[in-house]
Amino acid sequence: MSIFIKNVQYEQSSVDIFIEGDHISRVGERLVCDADRVLDGTGKAVVPGFVNGHTHAAMTLFRGFGDDMPLERWLHEKIWPREAKLTDKDVYWGVKLACLEMIKSGTTCFCDMYMHYPVILRAVEEMKMRALLGSVVFDHFNDDIAARYKQEAERNMALPHSSRVSFSFAPHAIYTVSADTLQWVNHMAEANNCLIQMHVAETQTECRNALDNFGATPIRYLHRIGLLTPRLVLAHCLWIDDDEIRMIADHGVQVIHNPASNLKLGSGHAFRYEEMKAAGIKVGFGTDSASSSNNLDMIEAAKLASLLQKGWRNDPTAMPAREALHCITAAGAGILRINAGKIAPGYLADLCLINLNAPAFTPGNDFVSNLIYAASHGSCVDTVICDGNILMENRKVAGEEEILAEVNALTREFITEQ
Repeated sequence: MSIFIKNVQYEQSSVDIFIEGDHISRVGERLVCDADRVLDGTGKAVVPGFVNGHTHAAMTLFRGFGDDMPLERWLHEKIWPREAKLTDKDVYWGVKLACLEMIKSGTTCFCDMYMHYPVILRAVEEMKMRALLGSVVFDHFNDDIAARYKQEAERNMALPHSSRVSFSFAPHAIYTVSADTLQWVNHMAEANNCLIQMHVAETQTECRNALDNFGATPIRYLHRIGLLTPRLVLAHCLWIDDDEIRMIADHGVQVIHNPASNLKLGSGHAFRYEEMKAAGIKVGFGTDSASSSNNLDMIEAAKLASLLQKGWRNDPTAMPAREALHCITAAGAGILRINAGKIAPGYLADLCLINLNAPAFTPGNDFVSNLIYAASHGSCVDTVICDGNILMENRKVAGEEEILAEVNALTREFITEQ
């Protein structure tokens, strides 16, 4: 399929964009192209599709469930007991809802960590999004549990998938996965050239417990057992010191910042972005799950990340809007190993058209500033293209009514159990 986008704003200019198959073919002024679809970009701006670097998609089912609780209690008392009861059908529709929400707010690619991997894969393929899917690994320091998750991960890795989907290993955290199992994951990821994603240094409690149980902070513990590698993508990294930043940088580890979840769960706010950037660490942003941040909106995540940096540093120049936009586009794409995040020939055709006919973009003094600081959320996204496929046009996604109806029917049981 070919798509020709005419007269769209990009970098202070009006350009045309020609998409052939899954890639951007041409970008320029007054192009002449013969395309299967022609989109009028008048009154719109184009940006790369957003990349959500960390989420648990199926947990849209738990939005608004167990709010205003500390992380450890929230997990043990609310989330884990309910997750144990989830069926394949529950997860399927929960992921479909997450994909719908992400498409509606401009996200074209996401990194996911959750159980029921084959069902998640099917839902993502049907929604035609791009994703790095993680096969979750737990063992709770039990050899029998470890064996089960290892076998499951190997089965998931062998499942067929489109070029839009990649497999990763997803050990949950150092407090739920033993060193032996983490080292097995590292060996398997190296042998199969896969990424590893996990939660690390999210709370002070996690760091105190690591010192008590392992004699080291989480990053130092991972260094000691040999898990710090360029294949590793760490979510959170909120409670780390200068030496740990150096360790992360020296080993090419990449980091995903989740500002909304960190704030809502009371995990902290002083993410050390400037220090990580200075050390050469690649940093992307994520939302975490809709149960811990309540939405999957990357524009909101970018605004929160920028304002938090300015606030806790007492520095209004920290993380400008353009840098925040970079973190949810090119930086996120690079971390997930996809050739996207830029509007240029040869890049994957993952992009969004933003409606400029809204108060938030008036006056149009600075589009990027208005997008991050004024729009505040993804309702300004008009059209979404992923892999050369139009997923949303004029804010309409195919099948969205069915998805909402199915999820509402499923979650009535959760509500009555609460």
